[in-house]
This record gives sequence, structure tokens and C-alpha cells, in this order.
Amino acid sequence: MTPARRGGPDTVLTRRSGAGDPERGELIVVGTGYQAIGDLTLQAERAIRAADTVFTVLDNPLCAEYLSRLNPSARSLTDCYARGKSRMDSYQEMSDRILAEVREQRLVCVAFYGHPGVFVAPSHMAIRQARREGFPARMLPAASAEDWLFADLGIDPGPVGCQTFEATDFLVHQRVFDPTSLLVLWQIGAIGMSDWSPEHDPAPGARLVVDVLTTTYGAAYDVIIYEATPYAVAEPRIEHAPLGEVADSKLTMCSTLVVPPLPPRRPDPTVVQRLRRLDQNLT
Repeated sequence: MTPARRGGPDTVLTRRSGAGDPERGELIVVGTGYQAIGDLTLQAERAIRAADTVFTVLDNPLCAEYLSRLNPSARSLTDCYARGKSRMDSYQEMSDRILAEVREQRLVCVAFYGHPGVFVAPSHMAIRQARREGFPARMLPAASAEDWLFADLGIDPGPVGCQTFEATDFLVHQRVFDPTSLLVLWQIGAIGMSDWSPEHDPAPGARLVVDVLTTTYGAAYDVIIYEATPYAVAEPRIEHAPLGEVADSKLTMCSTLVVPPLPPRRPDPTVVQRLRRLDQNLT
């Protein structure tokens, strides 16, 4: 009898072996979290152990080795990347490889570093295609760089709100933002990149962001360049700098620009009064 492995996220999965069941093609996408091995959830581990086929897209050899021990079938999809090859072509190739295994009626688990649904186009592409073809497909969440940002910087997004944008998108689409709320711009060092290139100069793109933000905050406004660390024994990068000097800082593809909020606006007295009346009615 084939062990059951469907149901809610708490279902206990028993690893299968041998050929796939013709009625059991399935896709589970998991994240390994941002910090190597330590962020891996029990749910993700169960899914990896249970899978007939495991694909990985990881940036840490320690994590890759650990996943190979959990399931010897694990193999990387990073060879889909190539210099001069567009990212969308790479993502489509990843999705195609994943779906080929699902169509063979296998339980396929794909592990991406970080959160598998944040800045991970192929995970969403594969899940959508699997569902279109009638296969069960789901995603299990994991800790992302943003989760570590809140923890490392001691920021609670609740009181003032939080706006997050990818830096290139922020520029190209002239995103409207609220300066009295926290502003987070991801990939500040990779602005304008369509494919991976070690020769990319981050300064010109960063200057464009600085020019846009300076009109609101001023060049002397204190901001933070943040880089989460994937290693428990290493410290994150938390570098304070005047906004006007960000482009002259050492920026990498992992650099995130964190702009603290300006002083809050005055509360709307009409809304405050209405809320008070509502509270009185409720009590």
C-alpha cells in the first residue's frame, strides 16, 4: 500500500521508493530559510524526506549537503543559469524540469533558499502550471531576508507600517510611497540587471535611487544598508550612512536599503472621534 501523504500541512509524510503511483503526481515547494540549515522547518524536512524527486536552488553548500543527506535524489537547478541568458529563460527552464518530474507521477519537492514565494519566480510558475494540469501543488513558507531584517534591526513594522519594493521596479514604475512609514528597497546593488554579471557596477543605479529619495528625505538623512547573514556564526551587515553617500558605499546584490520613517502625521480628529464612538458602542 502506498503511504498517504496528502492533506493539510501537518500531514506526516512517509518517504516513498520505486516507481510513481499513476494517481499521485504532486508538487511541494519549500523554503530552506535565509540562514543555512537553522531556518529549515520540520514541515519542509518532512516534505524533502518524503519526495521521490528533490530539486534545489540554494546559495549555501552546507545546506545543499544537508538536503542531500535528507534525500539522496536531491539535485540542483542552478545550472539553468548562464551568463548572458535572461533570468526569465532560466526560470522557465526550471519550471519545465520540475513539471517533467511531476508528470511522471512522482512526488516532487523543490527547495529554494529563503522564502520560496518571495523573489522566486520559478516557484510560482511551477505551481501554477502544475495546478493547470490537475496536479496538487502547494507551498510551505520559510523565513526570508525580511524576517531577519526585522529581527536584526529591532524594527516592528506594526506601529508605522512597512513598504517594500524591489529597487529597479521602484524606479521604473515611479512607485508612490509614504515617507512616514518604513521604506525597504531590495537589491539596491543590482539595479538594472537582467542577468547575472560579476562586472556589474552598482553605483549608477544606486545614484538614481538616491536622487529620487533625496527630494523627500534630504541628502543628510540617516539610512541603513542591510545584508542578512546566511551563517549563524557571522554578523549581519548593518551600516548607517547619510542618504547622499549610499551610492559611494560598497553595495552587493544582497544589499537592502532601509529608510526609517519621517515623523508621523497628525491624527485625523474626525476619524479618531468616530473610532471612540465605535469603541463605546462595542463596550
